[in-house]
Amino acid sequence: MTKHALDAPQFYLTAPASCPYLDGKLERKVFTHLVGEKASAINDMLTQGGFRRSQNIAYRPACDNCKACVSVRVIVDQFSPSKSLKRILSANKDLMGSEMPPSPNPEQFSLFCDYLASRHKDGGMAGMTSLDFAMMVEDSHVNTSVIEYRKRGIDSGITGKGSGPLIGVALSDVLADGLSMVYSFFDVDEKHNSLGSYMILDHIFRARKLGLPYLYLGFWIEQSPKMSYKTRFKPQQHLIADSWQDIE
Repeated sequence: MTKHALDAPQFYLTAPASCPYLDGKLERKVFTHLVGEKASAINDMLTQGGFRRSQNIAYRPACDNCKACVSVRVIVDQFSPSKSLKRILSANKDLMGSEMPPSPNPEQFSLFCDYLASRHKDGGMAGMTSLDFAMMVEDSHVNTSVIEYRKRGIDSGITGKGSGPLIGVALSDVLADGLSMVYSFFDVDEKHNSLGSYMILDHIFRARKLGLPYLYLGFWIEQSPKMSYKTRFKPQQHLIADSWQDIE
């Protein structure tokens, strides 16, 4: 790859494919590679412009005659949990997240497989191997980390880490203006505790502690019930016509 390609990313357009969210629709994506010394700065800029990261690829929808995918970010310093979100925090008060380097391990992969088998057995990630998973976690040229969630132990106050089996995992990027949740998964036997929402809450508080103004949640589609949970975290902003607009 030439130096020019590293300094000025080249963008490509995928061929039309079946949309995984809206029946009868076709999706296309515009994407570029995140490599080299400027990968983090480019990732910052593109995330602010509505892109998402997957391994060393940044992409966003570029569908013909469809604008259903809307980028969402939470305004961290104005966020105050609703009564229902406070109940989720209370239900998971025995959990704690520990920041780890982006290095995969067998326990993470086992939890990941169980999660996919329960929630997304027909999705695009079904059948991923341990090598595929390792690439998803560690194939990154940007500032990223893994947050592992476990139960609080007797010595957690000293070690800063939980103990016991792995309950949840979040792969997150640290940007200049926020955190971006790239992918998360959890123990489906604990689904009554709304672990997915809890991890978002935890990331809001992590961003606030770091002094970062936003938490990026990726794309939201109004017609997709699977994405309705993202609107619970307000106030937030939606990227509409290339401008971030406040949504109360």
